[in-house]
Amino acid sequence: MKNLPFEWLIGLRYTRAGKRSRRNNFISFISLISMSGIALGVAALIIVLSVMNGFQKEVRDRMLSVLPHIEVFDAGGMVSDWHQTAKQASQHPDVLAAAPYVDAQSMIINDGVMRGVMLRGILPSEEPKVSVVASKLKAGKLDDLKDGSFNIILGIELARAMHVSIGDKVTLAAPEGQLTPAGTIPRLKAFTVVGVFEAGHYEFDSAMAFIHISDAQKFFRQEAPSGVRLKIKDMLKAPQVAFELRNTIGSTLIARDWSQQNSNYFAAVKTEKTMMFIILTLIIAVAAFNLVSTLVMTVTEKQADIAILRTIGASPSSIMKIFMIQGGLAGLYGTAFGVLSGVIVALNIDVIVPFIERLFGVQFLNKEIYVISTLPSDLHWSDVWSIGLIAVVLAFVATIYPSWRAARVKPAEALRYE
Repeated sequence: MKNLPFEWLIGLRYTRAGKRSRRNNFISFISLISMSGIALGVAALIIVLSVMNGFQKEVRDRMLSVLPHIEVFDAGGMVSDWHQTAKQASQHPDVLAAAPYVDAQSMIINDGVMRGVMLRGILPSEEPKVSVVASKLKAGKLDDLKDGSFNIILGIELARAMHVSIGDKVTLAAPEGQLTPAGTIPRLKAFTVVGVFEAGHYEFDSAMAFIHISDAQKFFRQEAPSGVRLKIKDMLKAPQVAFELRNTIGSTLIARDWSQQNSNYFAAVKTEKTMMFIILTLIIAVAAFNLVSTLVMTVTEKQADIAILRTIGASPSSIMKIFMIQGGLAGLYGTAFGVLSGVIVALNIDVIVPFIERLFGVQFLNKEIYVISTLPSDLHWSDVWSIGLIAVVLAFVATIYPSWRAARVKPAEALRYE
C-alpha cells in the first residue's frame, strides 16, 4: 500500500469514507446505494439473459428432436438417387449420418374433424441415426411403420384433436386430386394409427405425422424421396457446414440448415434478447450515474483538502485521478458483487425457483400451458464478461465530470472561509 502513488492512497481513503460527520455518513449512504444499484442491475441482467438462453436452448433442442440439422433436397422436389447424395454429403468430416425423407402437406380426417398435417415419410431403419424421434414416442415404435402397411404415427396433440388412439383408422387426403371422367376428385387413403409421439413443441405435436417412406411415395405419387436429412457433430455449426456442402453436392441440390427452417422464430428471440439487454443496461446506467451525485457531494465536502493538496504541489490531473479512482472503485465493487450474485443465482436457479414455489405455494410455469414446468438457465460466460465490462465503463464515465470539477477548484477560494 505504501508504494502506491498518492492519488491511489487518497482515492482509496475517500472510498472508505469515515463517519466523522453526518454529511460524511450521508455521502457514504449515497455511495452505498449507487454500488447496490449497479450490483442489482448487473445481477438482474445476468440472470435474465441466462434464463432467456435456457429457454432458447430448451426450445431449440425440442425442435431438433424432429427437425434435421441439415436438409439436402432438389429444387424440383425429388432426389433421384438418395444413396449417392447421402454418400457425397457424408464425405464432409462433420457429417455423422444421413437418411432419406419425404415431406408434404396433407389433410387428416376422422369423424368429421379435419386438420392440416405435415406428413413426413421416413425409413425406420435409418431415421434414428439422424433424429431422436424414436425416444419421443409415447406409444408404439418406429418399426411399426412397415412398407405397404399404411400405418401412421401422430403427434400427441394431433391425436387428441382427432380423438384417435392406437389401432384407430384415420383418412388422409392428398393435396392433388385424382382426375376422372367425372372431374377431379380428392385422393383419399386410410391409415392405421400405430404410435403417438411428444416432441414437447406444440407446433410439431399438433401438426406432424410420420409414415413409411415407401407409403409416402405411393400416396403422393413420387418416384423418389424429397431429399436427405443429415446429422452433424455440432448442431451450432450447421450454417457453416450447410454452406460448405453447397459447393460439393452439386449445383442442382440445396442444403438448408435448421436455423433457416425456423428463421422467424430465432430472429424474434434474438430481437427480444437484444431489447432486454438494452433495457436492463439502462438500469445499470442509471445506477452508475448516481455516482455523479456522490462524487459531486464528495468534491464539495473535500474542497479544503483539495486546496491543501494543490498548495503543496499536486497538479489538477492528480486531483482528477483521485476522484476518478474513488468513483471507479465504487463501480468496480458494485460490478464484482453483482457478477458474483448473478452467476450464483443463474447456476442454481433450478434449486432456487422450486424452493420459492414450495415456500409460497405457487407455480411460475404451468406445464399444461408452457410445456416446460421448470425454469431453464444457460449461463454464457461471454455475456457475464460483456455485462461486467459495460458496468465498469459506465461507472468510469460517470466519474469524469465530478473529477474535472474537482481539478478546477481554486485553492484561494476554497480556503477563504476555513
